[in-house]
Formats: sequence, C-alpha cells, structure tokens
Amino acid sequence: MTHTPTPTHLDTLLQHTGIAEFNPKTGAAPVAVPSVRTSTVRFASLAALDEAQAGKARGERVVTYGRVGMDTHAALEQVFCDLEGADRAFLAPSGLAAITLTLLALVNSGDHMLVADCVYGPVRHLDNTVLQRMGIETTYCRATPQALAEQLKPTTRVLYVESPGSLLFEMLDIPALADFAKAHGLILVTDNTWGSGYIYRPLDLGAHVSVVAGTKYVGGHSDLMLGAVMARDPALVRRINDTHYAMGYSISADDAWLALRGVRTLPIRMREHAAHALRICEFLQGRAEVGRIYHPALASDPGHAIWARDCTGSNGMMAVELKLDKPAARRFVDALKLFSIGFSWGGFESLVQSVNTEVLASHGYWRHSDHALVRLHIGLESPDDLMVDLAQALAAARA
Repeated sequence: MTHTPTPTHLDTLLQHTGIAEFNPKTGAAPVAVPSVRTSTVRFASLAALDEAQAGKARGERVVTYGRVGMDTHAALEQVFCDLEGADRAFLAPSGLAAITLTLLALVNSGDHMLVADCVYGPVRHLDNTVLQRMGIETTYCRATPQALAEQLKPTTRVLYVESPGSLLFEMLDIPALADFAKAHGLILVTDNTWGSGYIYRPLDLGAHVSVVAGTKYVGGHSDLMLGAVMARDPALVRRINDTHYAMGYSISADDAWLALRGVRTLPIRMREHAAHALRICEFLQGRAEVGRIYHPALASDPGHAIWARDCTGSNGMMAVELKLDKPAARRFVDALKLFSIGFSWGGFESLVQSVNTEVLASHGYWRHSDHALVRLHIGLESPDDLMVDLAQALAAARA
C-alpha cells in the first residue's frame, strides 16, 4: 500500500494545496483549478438543497448562491488557511474591505477599541467616517502592554494592531500583546499583509484574527484587488461568517484564480524581494544623503530582535530618511527611472512613495525630523541596476 507523504514545508504545501481534483469519470484533471464563475447554483434535488441550507445554518462553508464562490474561491480560501495556520478564511474585495469586515464583525455600538498608532492610514478614515457614526469609540496609542493598559476602558473589546507597522515598519511584540489581550478579555486582530502568512504567522503567536491584503504579495503581479480574514476560534469564525454573508462581500472567480496563480511563486518571489532589499539597504547605508533606514531585517533596526524571533523571512519593503529638504526629495523621486511612483507594493516591480511626515506625527515610533522620508518597495529587478538608478537620482537631488 502506497503512502502519500504529508508536506512538512510550506513551500511544498503551496504547490499542492488548492489544485484541481481528478474527474471521477475520466481520471484526468488540470493542474490549476479553473476560474469557476457562476451566479446561480443548481441542485439535483430539494433534499440536496435542504442539506446545503442546513450546513449553511451551522456556519459551514456551503454554496447555495454564487456570491459565496465555488471551486476557485474554495481553493483560495484553503491556501489562505494553509498560509496563516487558520481553520477558516473569508475573502473580501480589498484589504480595506477585509479590515472593515473584521471590525464590524467584532465590535458593537458602545464598544471601545484599542488601535496601534502605526496602523494603515485608511483604518483611521474608516474610524472617522463609519465607526464613530455607529457609536464605536477608538483610542490610538503605542502598541506596548504598558501604554495600552493606561487606555483600557470597561467597554474595550478589541485590540487592533499591524506588525510591522505601516510606513516605518515598527515590529510589535505579538506574543506580549496576546498575553495582554488574554488578561483583559480582548480580541487581538493583526494586519499581516507584510508577512502574508509566508514569513510571519500571527495566529501562531497568539493573535485571534489575521487580516491580509492579498492585493500585495499573495497576488504578486499588481493586477488584482483582494482581502482575506483568517481565524481559528469557532465562535469568532461564526461571527465573521455571519457578517461576511450579511455584508454581501464577493470577489470575482477570475481574481481568485489570479491569486492562486500568484501564490505558487510566493516562496521564490518573497526570498528574492528580501535578498534584493538587504542589498539596497547595504548600499544606502554607505550614502551620505541617508540618515536612517527602517527595515526590520536590517541588523541595525530597533525591531530586529523581534523580527529574528518571530519571522522566518522578510520582503522588499523599507523606508529611508534622506538628509534632504522637500524640494530635493521631490527631485530624487522624480529622477528615479526603474522605480514607479505608486501607493501599493508586493508586486514584481520596484516602487517609490514620498511620505508626508505630517502623517507620522501620530506615530510614537517616529523621531521627528526635518528630513524627507521615502518608502521603497524593492522589486525583482537586478539590485545592481537599482543601485545605479538610486545613485543617479541622489545626484540629481543634490544638483
């Protein structure tokens, strides 16, 4: 009797999870699950429909209508579960949609939420425009147990963090935050887009819910919008499931298919992004125009010890403080030839974004400076070519 080995490495699992099943009549199957698009789901009998409805009422992943998604969606959900070590995954049309889904599932009118001051900027916009209108109170502060303890209220229900933090990549101590959340009966939610489950697994570190923008490294090709929410606890899964259905979230089967295609090369891409980024860091450290580099995989970064303890790798993201005034920094950005100017990241291409340091005033991790700050995503181009491009742009900035 033959034994099918169980993959022990995530690299192997990502090549074998969510692939097409064999046709029982022909014994054949494509490698990749096709893009299965439908609005109407038909049933062989009323008994089959009744069984599906009963499973849906129990909170199971059962398809009764096309909005839930069929084979392609189910395959991608399994991929996210494998990446994050979760029992259930829920797909959303974007990363921000996934954040919205999570918060509306977990907080009610009159509740209070603690939020790390380094979170993705649109979370604050969601708070200002939707959550406050619903009677949900939010307090932003440094994500340390000491700082958070001072902001606790009897109505606090959720601790929402992002690690590493947005823009400056501040590493948070997730195990310590998980202990804090447990001690105070809070639900710990982590935005894990940076790690995307491959190099960082917050659920293994004690978080209750992980949120990922699959738009970034999971897709990997800058051609889709996607969010996902992952959890293990059955009660939390049920709450997210009910809210997901009530909000009518759906993604196209074609986008799910693109994400499945992208995730097969995630291990290779992530390692290359990380290796390239470290080479760029080493180059920039030797430039007189550079004041500081924010990149947790860099040994000089304040969060390096936490990164080394909790992560299994890194990626292409970094922020660079330049000893330039704003006009010179703009000349630098505009002079770059191999870096596109854009807000996203995680694709194959290198990107640059000029960061408005006024936005960082609320980040406790930020050391106020008159210097300019740029965010770089180091892509899959040759680092040698990128270094030449950065050197010429720095020269143009000084001119």
